[in-house]
Amino acid sequence: MKKLLLVFTALMAVTVLKAQYREPIRKDTAGIQLLKGLEYKVEMQGSFSKGHTPLWLNANKYGLSSLEATNGYLRGAVERPLSVDADRNFGLGYGVDVALPIHYTSKAIIQQAYVEGRWLHGTLSIGAKEEPMELKNNELSSGSQTLGINARPVPQVRLALADYWAIPFTRGWLRLKGHIAYGMLTDQNWQHDFTNRQSRFTDRGLFHSKAGYLKIGNEDVFNPWSLELGLEMVTLFGGTSYIPSSNGNTTVIENGKGVRDFWNAFLPGGAEKVETTYQNVEGDQLGSWVMRLNYDGDVNSFSFYADKFFEDHSSMFQLDYDGYGEGSEWMEKKKQRYLVYDLKDWMLGFEYKYRPDSWVNNFVLEYVYSKYQSGPIYHDHTITIPDHIGGKDNYYNHYIYPGYQHWGQAMGNPLYRSPIYNKDGTIYFKDNRFVAWHLGVGGHPSDYLRWRFLGTWQEGLGTYEQPYTKKHHNVSLMAEACYILHGENVPVWLREVEIKMGAGADFGAILNGNNYGLQLTISKRGLLGK
Repeated sequence: MKKLLLVFTALMAVTVLKAQYREPIRKDTAGIQLLKGLEYKVEMQGSFSKGHTPLWLNANKYGLSSLEATNGYLRGAVERPLSVDADRNFGLGYGVDVALPIHYTSKAIIQQAYVEGRWLHGTLSIGAKEEPMELKNNELSSGSQTLGINARPVPQVRLALADYWAIPFTRGWLRLKGHIAYGMLTDQNWQHDFTNRQSRFTDRGLFHSKAGYLKIGNEDVFNPWSLELGLEMVTLFGGTSYIPSSNGNTTVIENGKGVRDFWNAFLPGGAEKVETTYQNVEGDQLGSWVMRLNYDGDVNSFSFYADKFFEDHSSMFQLDYDGYGEGSEWMEKKKQRYLVYDLKDWMLGFEYKYRPDSWVNNFVLEYVYSKYQSGPIYHDHTITIPDHIGGKDNYYNHYIYPGYQHWGQAMGNPLYRSPIYNKDGTIYFKDNRFVAWHLGVGGHPSDYLRWRFLGTWQEGLGTYEQPYTKKHHNVSLMAEACYILHGENVPVWLREVEIKMGAGADFGAILNGNNYGLQLTISKRGLLGK
């Protein structure tokens, strides 16, 4: 895995350098106008439910949501997007996005606050910013398993090739994009309140993500087919972890925060400070192999895609070393012997698009399977038993860190039951072994009207550590319509106001019983100034 990541790093570095020193295609004829293209958005939302807020009225909203039966917010944002300087070598963007909520986990939320710059193709952003999913439909998909849109943005420093860039000497047939980022989680006070400091939590945890995507296909010639391949990885590391025990004592672990620890987060290595004989890599490391095969026609397009999730090297490569010696040589690698795991735990999807205005424009169907997790047995080799089996990967959970979550919401796919649903004060994913079918359908019959429907069936087994006594099932539904006020009969100050109404429901045992709800969102956006 280290060699693979070194190759990935080298490709990213070479691409960034070549992208920045290639012959400029833009010309700067005047200084940047910092207020040019400045946009505003004001929004008000209210949710009213029986039970919790239904899943699809709560999930995949970048964490700006609540499970409380009655909740809402007033939101205001100003933003200067990088696209304003699209015809320049250098671009500058910034944004501030603040919400005042009712019955949320915070009394005030700074949802986004960032500044970013672009030089030719490379961008550098600093702060918290909502980043969309790659290779999936952000409106209709159930969500990415690694880099999702379900939790609040993490403040970070992010270096990226945001758009596909043609690699030299490939005549446009190979294109590359990706990013590298480091940041800090902001939910330590929420963790204190949620756990009452009686179960595992971490203060000032650090966050690292990286991704690279290779596209095979040429957009400059008539070739409707393309193939996208990628790797997404995340590491939670650093900070101070607290692990209370039943006898009232608390184990305090000062996780590494030095330069070496940042390197181990980027290129998996090192070990946790509490590990001795058996050592894993440092931090909570996870990721996905992703793939998407596309056909893009003038009117119709369709795609097949896959998202193969992993928590460690056994599920990353479906392979584990199993050739240790015996007796006094029990820790030495003596044989070229490997254990091959079953090729399972996938998200498989299909997407269809119809471009002209129509009542049905988009169709997404996904299948998610996460029950295997390298198998139910975890066994490290010993002085008497040389066999080494690394199963029970326990997706999204970790024995030191509070798992792959931020402010209680899964940072990946929300079908992994987020800790915010827990009633016992534990930050733990209690249903990470499941199979699910997800359907998303949407349309835009005109420029002023659009709609979507989401429906998901799920069968959960709990976790290997805490299995359900019997299978749990859940069905989550949502229907949503959005209309933009327009026309001469509409007062000027109401024109372009967007009114969105959604209705959702959950049926089953996975999300704490049945839930029903309505959600109304009113928003308006436009340019500040002329």
